[in-house]
Amino acid sequence: MRSLTLHLRFLIAILVVLGISVTAYQIFVLGIPVTEDATDDLWNIDAKVEFVANPKDPVKIQMFVPPLSRDFVSLNESFISNNYGVSVNRTDGNRKVTWSARRAKGNQTLYYRLVLTKRYSGEKVKIKGPTFRDSIAVEGPEKIAAEALLAPIRQHSADVETFITEAIKRTNNLNDDNVKLLLAGDPSIPHKAKIVELLLSIAHVPVEKVHTIRLVADQPQTPELWLRSFNGNDWLYFNPETGEQGLPADRLLWWTGDENLITVDGGKKAMVTFSLNNSEMNAIRLAKLTDENTDANFLEYSLYGLPLQTQQTFMIMVMIPIGVLVILILRNLIGLQTLGTFTPVLIALAFRETQLGFGIVLFTIITALGLSLRSYLEHLKLQMLPRLSVVLTFVVVLIAAISLFSHKLGLERGLSVALFPMVILTMTIERLSITWEERGANHALKVAIGTLFAASLAHIIMSVPELIYFVFTFPAILLILVGFMLAMGRYRGYRLTELVRFKAFLKADS
Repeated sequence: MRSLTLHLRFLIAILVVLGISVTAYQIFVLGIPVTEDATDDLWNIDAKVEFVANPKDPVKIQMFVPPLSRDFVSLNESFISNNYGVSVNRTDGNRKVTWSARRAKGNQTLYYRLVLTKRYSGEKVKIKGPTFRDSIAVEGPEKIAAEALLAPIRQHSADVETFITEAIKRTNNLNDDNVKLLLAGDPSIPHKAKIVELLLSIAHVPVEKVHTIRLVADQPQTPELWLRSFNGNDWLYFNPETGEQGLPADRLLWWTGDENLITVDGGKKAMVTFSLNNSEMNAIRLAKLTDENTDANFLEYSLYGLPLQTQQTFMIMVMIPIGVLVILILRNLIGLQTLGTFTPVLIALAFRETQLGFGIVLFTIITALGLSLRSYLEHLKLQMLPRLSVVLTFVVVLIAAISLFSHKLGLERGLSVALFPMVILTMTIERLSITWEERGANHALKVAIGTLFAASLAHIIMSVPELIYFVFTFPAILLILVGFMLAMGRYRGYRLTELVRFKAFLKADS
């Protein structure tokens, strides 16, 4: 017994020391702070490339990637592929990544990942451009329509900036007959940009197309088309729909020109999907990391190196041990009675979507109605498996009914009831009914209230943003939690609720 105690203490010491050491290394050596106080945003961008490879042909995929020559600085850039060669080249101010393979078959998936932040120190790199261009050849009615549009544009403009703005506004006036002729029934943004380019070329004003990504987290992204022109000192950016001048601060220039984002040789059905996330790593000392001489391999020491969708999943998973720890303290130290350990934690996870107040109401209603059905089925003398099957089916029907009526009444929050784990609800109803039969209604009600209280408290603690950031950024802290749980496994002392139970003995002794 003594050797077992020493073994347990040694194991606890190893876990605690290891957890503290790894966390201290991240904080003091890698410089990762313990709070989210950010000096600037840190953006994680994933471009997922999917296509179907021809089994008999060599595969060559080319995709534009950001030049990163102006307002943003890259902290980490990676090209993720399996059995593909990778090379990056610069052409006409753009950067292109080329993936190549001798043979590939079936559905293929490649990733381009970029971690960047705004360049908030130092001078911006000046990139010059052309100030003159030749006219695009145009004949017949199109030439007459273009010249008719240019006359008022020249009259209402004073410089290059106002000339381009006026040209864009005129092109977007779909009531103008000249515009209708030039658009030829195609009012799409790329075609409008082509007409603007035609008008400007006749006036010898150079303009080029730029494709940008909007830095907005957790939203589907497709490249947005903008126009730009060099006025001799700087690039002027224009919205091709409104003529508004100036590229918004949340736009990242991805590539310029008329070419498509991706070209595939030896494959078909190519598609690029963008995922963006304003990373929780924005608390890192960005001023140090934006130094070109600084190695940015810090991402290898955290869960932030995972794909963005996987990160969202792990942000939930790493908080489950915190919820289990809360239940452990409530049961072993305080003496709160619950339906097991994991049932309250799973209910707490469901509260993430339903919200606490509405989730408690939904849980109470479903459990109460389920208990009523379980009591009725008991009179039919059914075996346990058929009885559980009926209760599970009833729970599904009840969840569907609540969702339907909530939607009809405009209570969209009620739709989240479907997120409740149905099997957990079924087992909760079954165990509560058994407790009711064996130990009475009062004890069953006490256990139900204890379970709901424990789930609510676990949900509140598991939803603290600062705690989520800390555990996700420093996952080694979970080793310390395991050490504490092991220590709690040998605890045989009194619980707080037992002070009430033994109060009568204290009075008798006095």
